Amino acid sequence: MKQLVILGSTGSIGTQALDVVRKHGFGVTGLSAHSNVQQMERQVREFHPHAVCMVREDAAKDLRQRIADTGTQVLSGEEGLCELVRLEQADMVLNSVIGMVGLRPTLAALEAKKQLALANKETLVAGGKLVMETARKNGVKILPVDSEHSAIFQSLGGHNPINRVNKIILTASGGPFFGYTSEQLRQVKKEDALKHPNWDMGAKITIDSASMMNKGLELIEAVWLFGVRPEQIEIVVHRESVVHSLIEYEDYSVIGQLGVPDMKIPIQYALTYPERTSCPVGRLSLTEYGKLTFYSPDEQTFPLIRTCREAIKRGGLFPCAANGANEEAVRLFLQDKIGFTDIFTLVDEAMRKQKQVEEYTLEEILEADKAAREYVRTHAAKKF
Repeated sequence: MKQLVILGSTGSIGTQALDVVRKHGFGVTGLSAHSNVQQMERQVREFHPHAVCMVREDAAKDLRQRIADTGTQVLSGEEGLCELVRLEQADMVLNSVIGMVGLRPTLAALEAKKQLALANKETLVAGGKLVMETARKNGVKILPVDSEHSAIFQSLGGHNPINRVNKIILTASGGPFFGYTSEQLRQVKKEDALKHPNWDMGAKITIDSASMMNKGLELIEAVWLFGVRPEQIEIVVHRESVVHSLIEYEDYSVIGQLGVPDMKIPIQYALTYPERTSCPVGRLSLTEYGKLTFYSPDEQTFPLIRTCREAIKRGGLFPCAANGANEEAVRLFLQDKIGFTDIFTLVDEAMRKQKQVEEYTLEEILEADKAAREYVRTHAAKKF
C-alpha cells in the first residue's frame, strides 16, 4: 500500500487528495497545514499519520495539546515540512502548499528520492533549473498535478518525446473577468475576483486566475516540466474548462485530455500513475455541454501573460522575481490595500528590476524572492 505525505492537506488540493485516499485506501504517513488546527485534528484522528507539521508554531503548540492522546508527532515551520517529506515510511510526497514555502520541501523530497506529485507551481517558477537538476540527479520523476500539466503529461502518454512536438496548447478558463476592458478591471473588488466560474480553489489561486497570472505561471512551469521553449506554448481561453490542454505533434495531429472540471482526476492520476482506476467524479457528457468555445487571450487587458513569457525568456531569477512580486501584490489586494490592476504594474516592474544571472543557488532564489516582495511593498506604499 502506497504511503503518502500530503503537504497542504487542509487546502483545496489536499482535501480532494484525501477523498482519493479514502476511495483507494492509500496509507497516510504525513500531513501538513499552515494554521488550520481544527481540520488537522480531524485528519489526524481519521488517518493516523506518523507525523504532521503546522507551519505556524502557535498552531503546532495548540495541535500538540489537542492530539496528545494519539501517537502522532507534531512538527513546525519550514524545517518541519522538510523533516516530514524525509520520513522513512513515505513512498510519495504530494506538495500542494501555496507559495514559495513549497520550494525547500520540494528539494528535500527529491534529495530523499521520494516520488513527487507537484501541485505547488511556485516551486518550478522560482527555482525551475535547480529543481529539475535535483530531480535528474536523484532519478525522481515529477508527476504534475495541475490540471493543465497533467493533461499535457497524459497526452504525451506519460513519456516525453518532446522532439516530436510542435507546440503545447495551454487552455485557460479566462476567469471571472473574461471580456472585461481595462477600465472595467480598475473597478473590480476582491469579492468579484474570488468568484471563479468553474473551479473551487483557494483565494490566492483564484485571484491569479482572475488576473491570468495563473496562466503565465503555468507557461513557465511547462517550460521546465516538458523541456520546451516559451515560443512553443500557445495559450487559448476555453471557457468551459473541459479540454484541459493539448499538444500538437510535428505531423499536426493534436491530442488533448478532456474531463469534467474536477481536480480529483489529475490528483488521482498522479497518485496512481501509471495505472488508471475509477475516480470519485462526475462523467463527462459532451452532449450536455453542446458546444466548446475557444478564444485568443486579451494580453493587452491581461498583461501578466506577457510579463511571465518575458521572464522565462530572460531566464535566471526573472521568473522568481515575477512570482514573489505577484504573491505580495495579491496579498495586498486581498487586504484592500491596492487595486486589481495595480497587481499588473507592480509585478511587471519588480520582474524587470531583477538582475541577470545564469546559475543560482537556493539562497539566491530566496533573496530574489525577498527583494521582489520588498519592491512591491515599498512601491505600493508610495503610490497608494
